[in-house]
Amino acid sequence: MVSASLPPVVLLDRDGVLNEDRTDYVKSLDEWVWLPGAREALARLRSAGIRVGVLTNQSCVSRGIVPPQTVEAVHEHMRSEAEAAGGRIDAVFHCPHVDADGCDCRKPLPGLVHRALAHFRCDPEGVPFVGDAPRDLQAAASGGVRPVLVRTGKGTASEAGALPAGTAVHDDLAAFVEALLGAAPEDAAC
Repeated sequence: MVSASLPPVVLLDRDGVLNEDRTDYVKSLDEWVWLPGAREALARLRSAGIRVGVLTNQSCVSRGIVPPQTVEAVHEHMRSEAEAAGGRIDAVFHCPHVDADGCDCRKPLPGLVHRALAHFRCDPEGVPFVGDAPRDLQAAASGGVRPVLVRTGKGTASEAGALPAGTAVHDDLAAFVEALLGAAPEDAAC
């Protein structure tokens, strides 16, 4: 059961938050590399009863760089490795489009946020969306959820720009989860 003070769901960007961000896309399972502490952070969220949704732009599909089946295989790999480490990713929402397609799901538009909120049947108030890029923060703000910037991936460069009002900033996903949940009882000073 989730504490009344904790959000029922945490939304996460994928590249740059969970795994190393690549300029040439994650094109195979071999190119998926977890960021330090990300799996442990997912395990802490699961232990707290918080569900996790991953929202990711994957224009590599429309560009013909990565087939849809490979993107799905990468997501299944991500989910199974998170599970093996004690975490859980409850749902993955991805946009396969490029800007020219005019969809509403490509971040910075809020379509993926809206889909996730509908899937989890929760109100946006208090739900954090953790990202490393301005488009993540813009999607969070326009989707009515709380923008959170991490300094991994593109995060350090993104921090130098204008951030939506109320954006929280953390070093990485583990630092965000630590701030959200506080120190675990076994970590408390005696």
